[in-house]
Amino acid sequence: MKKYRQYSKPYRVKKKKPIYKNLFFWLGILFLVFASSAFYLLFFFNFFQVKNINIDGVSKVQVDSIKSLVENKLNNKILLFSTRSIFLVNTGDIKESILNDFPQIAKAEVKRKLPDIVDIKISERVGQSAWCRDEKCFSLDNEGIIFEEIFDVATDTFKIRGGAGDKPDLKLGDKITDKDKLSQIFYLDSKLEDRLKISLIELCIVSDERFNAKTSEGWEIYFNPKEDLNWQLDKISAVLDKEIPLEKRGELEYIELRFGNLASYKYR
Repeated sequence: MKKYRQYSKPYRVKKKKPIYKNLFFWLGILFLVFASSAFYLLFFFNFFQVKNINIDGVSKVQVDSIKSLVENKLNNKILLFSTRSIFLVNTGDIKESILNDFPQIAKAEVKRKLPDIVDIKISERVGQSAWCRDEKCFSLDNEGIIFEEIFDVATDTFKIRGGAGDKPDLKLGDKITDKDKLSQIFYLDSKLEDRLKISLIELCIVSDERFNAKTSEGWEIYFNPKEDLNWQLDKISAVLDKEIPLEKRGELEYIELRFGNLASYKYR
């Protein structure tokens, strides 16, 4: 009887391939080189560092003051390294700071212009009237915002008073009344001049339901801005035509237009 011997196949230890021969190793190295190069190019390469700040539309505000503010917003740090990369410019933050620091500015448009320019277009506020409290007067724009003090107010300047709510201390940039009220005030001023040749020198916003308008002749007109202003203008036109002769206007104290169909008046 034959005997058979079993032989096992010798075990061979498979040698590990060196890491530098691994495709994924070189792909990883390539990615790191690419990412590092892109990172340096975007944030530290001189070509993309902000070198110019262009500002247009400024006449009341010093350009250097705006530039100084923007310069402080351009300096950033990444990993303890300073950079002025155009890609890190926070246009929204710059715009907000300009509007907060310069009440004379109504709008600011901030854009990046590659490779190294920050472009800023400014729209300044335009005074529509003078708003006064006590002896102090300020330029008032059509949004109801005071934005600069007027130190030499002309005697024929139309002034608006009141409407500032309960604010005891006002600062430039504060909104003292709303746009709708201002539209009503300017409408009354225009219509009184055009229709009745009555010039207003001052209007006081007493409340939401009362305007006291002072004429150049020294008497006052009381309007209710909550009611139809055209009807109130019709009433004063009628009472001046039929009941108050021109030679007696100088003796008037006021004409009251706030109530119904009435247009009552009082002499001094």
